Amino acid sequence: MEGWDPNTKSTLTQIPLLTTKAGPRDGAAWTQRLKEEYRALIAYTQMNKSNDNDWFRISAANPEGTRWTGKCWYVHNLLKYEFDLQFDIPVTYPATAPELELPELDGKTQKMYRGGKICLTVHFKPLWAKNWGLHGTFTCVLPKAVISSKTSPRFGIAHALCLGLAPWLAAEIPILVDSGMIKHKDDATTSNES
Repeated sequence: MEGWDPNTKSTLTQIPLLTTKAGPRDGAAWTQRLKEEYRALIAYTQMNKSNDNDWFRISAANPEGTRWTGKCWYVHNLLKYEFDLQFDIPVTYPATAPELELPELDGKTQKMYRGGKICLTVHFKPLWAKNWGLHGTFTCVLPKAVISSKTSPRFGIAHALCLGLAPWLAAEIPILVDSGMIKHKDDATTSNES
């Protein structure tokens, strides 16, 4: 967390870390992992609301918890820009972070892959890969090849939103608005009425 601003550190330390190492193919262990994911998401959402910083809504789109959908928004120049948010939990989760998608923005920025998947490779994925702890007791940096079955992933969906999507929106949306690549819904309605 060295080099992070105090607000990011404070936010991140308030999101519960996860302890169950399980992916979508792990049966009952995956159910336990989903419970931890929901607890972290609820804590993060409540923290955002209490700080008047509410900026997303998501929920599992299927009973297995492998597909997630919702909305996220960003306020720029006192106007709220809202986008559909979706992602699938990878089969290799939690070793692999989910790829967050904003389909409406597909092709509007170079910091996005086909299908509206936002680019997280440079900044967020290294954080995800480094955040593994032994038995959940401490965090250590280990190369993937050294990670044993005794390690448990500490980051989850809430962390991906906090450290991946939130900074991406803050960096990209103002540029997209100022360049005219996206328009506020009221501007689009006004131009269609003319």
